[in-house]
Amino acid sequence: MTSLRTWLARVRDFFRGARLEHELRDELAAHLEMHIADNVRAGMTPQEARRVALLKLGGVEQTKETVRDRRGLPLLEAFLQDASYAVRALVRSPGITLVALLSLALGIGANTAIFSLMNAVMLKSLPVKDPAQLVLFGDGLDQGISDGFPNPWLYSYPFYREMQKDNKVFSEVAAAFSMNSRIHGFVSGRNESEPMNIQLVSGTYFPMLGVQAVMGRALSEQDDQTEGDHPVAVVSYAWWTRTLARDPAVLSRSLSIGSTVFSIIGVAPPEFFGTKVGEAPDIWIPLSMQKAIPPGFNGYHDDVYESLHLMARLKPGVSMAEASANVNLLFQQILRGFSDMPRSPEDLLKLDKTRVELNSMATGFSRLRYQFSEPLKILMVVVGLVLLIACANIANLLLARSTARARELAVRQALGARRGRLIRQLLTESLVLAVIGGALGVAFASWATHLLLRVVSDGREPLQLQVPVDIRLLLFTLGVTLATALLFGTIPAFRATHADPTEPLKSGRSQSGAPAKSPLAKALVISQVALSLVLLVGAGLFVRSLVNLTNVDTGFDKEHVIRLRVDPNSVGYKEDARLINLYREIEERVAAIPGVRAASFSIFTFNEGTWNNPIWVDGYLAGHSDADVHHNAVGNGYFAAMGIPVLAGRTFGPQDTASSTKVGVIGETMARTMFPAGSPIGRHYGRREQNAGDIEVIGVVKDVKYNSLDEAQQPGDYLPYAQNVRYLNDFEVRYSGEAAATVSAIRQAIHDVEPTLPISDVMTLDEQVARSINNQRLVAQLSTFFGLLAVFLSCIGIYGLMSYLVTRRTNEIGLRMALGAARRNVLWMILRESLWLVGLGIAIGVPVALAGNRLVSHMLYGLPASDPLTLSAGVVALLAIAALAGYLPARRATRVDPMIALRYE
Repeated sequence: MTSLRTWLARVRDFFRGARLEHELRDELAAHLEMHIADNVRAGMTPQEARRVALLKLGGVEQTKETVRDRRGLPLLEAFLQDASYAVRALVRSPGITLVALLSLALGIGANTAIFSLMNAVMLKSLPVKDPAQLVLFGDGLDQGISDGFPNPWLYSYPFYREMQKDNKVFSEVAAAFSMNSRIHGFVSGRNESEPMNIQLVSGTYFPMLGVQAVMGRALSEQDDQTEGDHPVAVVSYAWWTRTLARDPAVLSRSLSIGSTVFSIIGVAPPEFFGTKVGEAPDIWIPLSMQKAIPPGFNGYHDDVYESLHLMARLKPGVSMAEASANVNLLFQQILRGFSDMPRSPEDLLKLDKTRVELNSMATGFSRLRYQFSEPLKILMVVVGLVLLIACANIANLLLARSTARARELAVRQALGARRGRLIRQLLTESLVLAVIGGALGVAFASWATHLLLRVVSDGREPLQLQVPVDIRLLLFTLGVTLATALLFGTIPAFRATHADPTEPLKSGRSQSGAPAKSPLAKALVISQVALSLVLLVGAGLFVRSLVNLTNVDTGFDKEHVIRLRVDPNSVGYKEDARLINLYREIEERVAAIPGVRAASFSIFTFNEGTWNNPIWVDGYLAGHSDADVHHNAVGNGYFAAMGIPVLAGRTFGPQDTASSTKVGVIGETMARTMFPAGSPIGRHYGRREQNAGDIEVIGVVKDVKYNSLDEAQQPGDYLPYAQNVRYLNDFEVRYSGEAAATVSAIRQAIHDVEPTLPISDVMTLDEQVARSINNQRLVAQLSTFFGLLAVFLSCIGIYGLMSYLVTRRTNEIGLRMALGAARRNVLWMILRESLWLVGLGIAIGVPVALAGNRLVSHMLYGLPASDPLTLSAGVVALLAIAALAGYLPARRATRVDPMIALRYE
């Protein structure tokens, strides 16, 4: 308690510093006057009395220092004094300060921006109750509807209910549909449809997560007990704000989706975005209402309708290993208990070997993590190296500055300043510089983070990621700032105070006494060059890989194609003949627009997912064989609209109707692998073993890319939508002329047919293809930027060092020229030294670059990690730029007037 009271008293005295200082001055003055008066009464003269009084008191200033040390917070006071002096010192050197602050702002800002995105995607915990207790069945990467057996990643609704009922390790189990439904609906009181991002979840979803509504209530188990009986919805806080302007009467509103009216029963809290990072739903609806959500999912009672992600909360004290054992036991028992599951010996053997992997769901799950985790880690390394280069650069500047301040530091040491005190002062200057740079870096990071979100987004709207300034981000930035201060400040501080103080005092204001070789500064420049080469070569590889990807033959012509989406389900269309007539009439109207060459509906275009199923080929080899094939239902004009060349046979026409022979057009890979003997035209296949002869092949087209530009050629087929009635939301139009005018005409033509049909996601096919390589583009663009920044910083380091050396060697250069040295010899003498440094840096950087590039070889497309062209280009570019940086000081050295140089002392 005594020490606490003493510390509190010191804190109080610290904030009363001015008043206490005034009282101390008055008290010491009073004591001094009393001693003087006593001495005068003893017979001393006033001067002698004052001298003796001061000797007895021990010195006024020394006494003040002793008293100050016993009160207040002397270390903090000393730090504030050092910081104030540091600010004045930085202001006196504006050039060095500006270069250092710019370098630090870019370095710290880039690190903070990349880390903030990495934190949001990979590290941040879900805003729910005790997220560490949540587990996910599988990895959450699979999406869609599957009937594969066995499937340890997607599950049916009956499976979820059996797991919920029979498990011994979870306090609650919940399910969520693996795909969000992006549709249009109507808010009560409005005539215009609204885009809605809907997620179907079980009634246990919100209770299992421990999420309470801020208004109304969340979904409950009662909302998910019977199919179709509970048309209720919980809306997100963001949607409530964006669409309803936080209407306080939101609970009296309803949503019309298809033919069903849903009552809004609650608003989720503002921090809750769901469980999928980057995919924030607008609305949550119970799985019991899945039939009412377009396109009308029908898996509530289907044992093999595998479409759900399962998640659960561990009971207290249950380990992950115990939970895994119980889940895998139930996985086997539940699937074997379903009567409609496959039961062949091969299927049962596969089931025996299949295991469910439980993963922590503390940070949620997302395909973003799979897609961007590696690029973000690479960029984190890149910006870390840039910050190291910046620190080396600033260390060089501070070394030069400390040499210039050698006389000042020597005088302070001669007057009694301890070396530790001077080191603390110099480190404080570095810390002040780092803190200001860190503050500027945070401002830069705030802007850069939003830019990064737009770059990595697949669509025109940024990813639904919450990237706030949280405690983890602040601690990271603080740690980086302190680390940079130590990195670039420690060596100059120790070196500046290590020298003998008598040398600068003897040499007066001349600097010739200081060593001109500066091996430490040269070592820093060499390290800068080596790291810059690593970054430059890496950036070159990523750029060339991106160029290779953009030049990939997609199999379709992506130029002059407009692609948009429609939502006929939201305006009452069912999967029947009326829907087919709508598609056909829209295609005819749009095809009649001047400048339009072809138009067609389809299920998918590039990078939008696929409909995959096995096929059985009639008479394939000795019997039937199955293969996984990409299917698409399209209109008659699809191949013309997409620019897919026809290699054999014909495409769809008006003769291919619902009542005619079922037909299909296949890709060349499917033709080659499934029909190896002769022409496939006229051959038959089917999507079920029992109907392997249902579909007749009428044409072969060129292979296309389905999901990504770097995928291998895969088998695929196309079916006429007249014979495969389903919702086709994609519409493709090939045009000539101006895109904006064509889009306007397309909208008008569609609304002439169906005035209320929602139209969304209008873009060109070229844009859609470009967005499929956003992560590669992100890495290429940012690595190039930071690679060039690293080279720029290195050149500043070379220029600064050589300028410093030229200044230090002014006498020597003047003497050489006075003795007859030619200017070109002087130029070469200085330039040779800079080229020698660059050469050493390149010699170190080349093997480091080759070793580092192997770590990213799997991210490159169409070139090896040791690509000699990229390596050579990086070396030549760095050598040329660095030579220019060294040439400028060398050229200045040749203009030294020998007479002025000889009088320099």
